[in-house]
Amino acid sequence: MAITGGPSRRLLPLLVAAVLLSAASPARAFYLPGVAPRDFQKDDELQVKVNKLSSTKTQLPYDYYFLDYCKPEAIKNSAENLGEVLRGDRIENSVYNFKMRRDESCKVVCRTKLSPEAAKNFKEKIDDEYRVNMILDNLPVVVPRQTREGSQTPSFEHGYRVGYKLKDDKYYINNHLSFKVLYHEDPNSPEARIVGFHVIPSSIKHEYGAWDDKNPTVQTCHANNKITPGSHTPQDVVPEAYVVFSYDITFEASEIIWASRWDVYLLSSDSQIHWFSIINSLMIVLFLSGMVAMIMMRTLYKDIANYNQLDNQDEAQEETGWKLVHGDVFRPPVHSGLLCVYVGTGVQFFGMTVVTMMFALLGFLSPANRGGLMTAMVLLWVFMGVLAGYTSSRLYKMFKGTEWKKITLKTAFMFPGILFAVFFFLNALIWGEKSSGAVPFGTMFALFLLWFGISVPLVFVGSFLGFKQPAIEDPVKTNKIPRQIPEQAWYLQPAFSILAGGILPFGAVFIELFFILTSIWLNQFYYIFGFLFIVFIILIVTCAEITIVLCYFQLCSEDYHWWWRAYLTAGSSALYLFAYAIFYFFNKLEITKFVSGILYFGYMLIISYAFFVLTGTIGFYACFWFVRKIYASVKID
Repeated sequence: MAITGGPSRRLLPLLVAAVLLSAASPARAFYLPGVAPRDFQKDDELQVKVNKLSSTKTQLPYDYYFLDYCKPEAIKNSAENLGEVLRGDRIENSVYNFKMRRDESCKVVCRTKLSPEAAKNFKEKIDDEYRVNMILDNLPVVVPRQTREGSQTPSFEHGYRVGYKLKDDKYYINNHLSFKVLYHEDPNSPEARIVGFHVIPSSIKHEYGAWDDKNPTVQTCHANNKITPGSHTPQDVVPEAYVVFSYDITFEASEIIWASRWDVYLLSSDSQIHWFSIINSLMIVLFLSGMVAMIMMRTLYKDIANYNQLDNQDEAQEETGWKLVHGDVFRPPVHSGLLCVYVGTGVQFFGMTVVTMMFALLGFLSPANRGGLMTAMVLLWVFMGVLAGYTSSRLYKMFKGTEWKKITLKTAFMFPGILFAVFFFLNALIWGEKSSGAVPFGTMFALFLLWFGISVPLVFVGSFLGFKQPAIEDPVKTNKIPRQIPEQAWYLQPAFSILAGGILPFGAVFIELFFILTSIWLNQFYYIFGFLFIVFIILIVTCAEITIVLCYFQLCSEDYHWWWRAYLTAGSSALYLFAYAIFYFFNKLEITKFVSGILYFGYMLIISYAFFVLTGTIGFYACFWFVRKIYASVKID
């Protein structure tokens, strides 16, 4: 009994609605059932958690307690998922504890004596513009910026600076924090929900008499003397100096509802640029679609009609020569096994990307779920191994290969192996810098377990199932003796056509790429998955169409070596992506540290390599479909 209107059919309208909602209102984060708000009554305990110290100048995160800040009696790590660890997040408890809706002024936390090593660490982190990240009720702390003239929308910076350096070459530490917690009241109950977490940092050299650790008091601030930046003598960073840490806390009622509290983090003032990006990409797609339509409807229709009539065969062959290579067009390419491996890996990557985007569009990968996106990508990559094995073995059997186990091993280990080698080298550099971004041994072991324990067996399962299927039959027979390829024009040479083919796919995505790189390297949130999904669809269409057009020109010039060229034509867009990454590094980033530069280019190399595999596979399958289609449409003697 067939069931109509099943889960996939019911999910499609929801997915379309999510795309439209995300594209039309990119700043709006929506929460799904299962993400429950927390209600607080007056005087309920609120605990501020501390996250990593981050800097856009070094890209090396550090644990909050790497610096000599006030420590609780016992430091406890919060539960972390795989994505959080890979991102370098280290979420721990802190000495900052509030009572809900109870303001406090000049609350002294502790006094620390800066050792020469501690003073040196503070100065280095101030030089590198490190920021402190804190979390309250799953909301990151933000520092209000001065609003530009004419702008009605407030803007914020993520985290507050460790300190600052003045022209006198002295370093000053931000040792006083003025917190403001925004809450939304429930009109029908005494409970309220936290909808904002702001801080204004200040530097103050506290004055005090005899110090009592059990009841610390200072003379520099009290309820009637509010501390603001620059209002008092700042606290300089010198060895053997005593630093007193303090804070204020105020609570303020807000009209912001709980479901919209992330809007200040996700607010995008550049939505017009995203629409411009999409319109720019659509122009490229329309241009290519016109060319493909012309080839398919006019040239190919005319070719096939002439070939099948057999009336004026000589004239038809003068017009186009793609039928002349029918006996060689399905001849297995050189290194056919390697091509099978790369195509299988590309299908695995494509499956991971599509499913990840679907979850992101439906709101499951909200920034509120820290590390969720990274965790989803890793796990989906592992489980998509079955597709990699199935695809590579099916293609390998079509090429009349017999060593399917060897191809399966290469599929399971080649791409992940290269990825892991680069990742391990970069992780060693991070570990050498004593950064919290270094992946611990336990997490590294978990990644190995996912790879060898789940991914590799799934690749073998997929490969076994694929090799059991009947071989894909070619629409025409292959001659025993290869046909000689005539000399090609300069613009049809492999190097030129491959490099030219990558320009348009890159052109379709490069504006959106700017925002993705900004979110990765400048500590911004990226949550406009509606735009990203539309751009991804445009990328697929562009890769497919440019490969088909160039493949047709290649076959018309009687060159039947199209297998690898189809893959490399679309895949060459990765070269332009890496070139853009170099441009971005020198024009948008302020990285000066050698290790940080190595990290940037290492990770961008991984991203470019993955982009090569993804786009190359899209181009290959488009060309594979096109070639089979046209040769199945003509009568061969």
